[in-house]
Amino acid sequence: MPATTYAVSGMSCGHCKATLTKVIGELDGVSVVEVDLDNGQVTVTSAAEPDDALIAEVVDEAGYELTGRV
Repeated sequence: MPATTYAVSGMSCGHCKATLTKVIGELDGVSVVEVDLDNGQVTVTSAAEPDDALIAEVVDEAGYELTGRV
């Protein structure tokens, strides 16, 4: 399963981590979401190549900003 890491701004606490883990984890094909608050990164493991636009949309709706792949 491929893992893709994204830079996400606006994360600062455990609530941020829980929120992003939940909203990204609910997307079809996503099996694992790892949030690294210290580095401002979210790693998504999925069955297929992730849809960057869809991930950016759910991150934005949750109140954060996906700024690109790392």
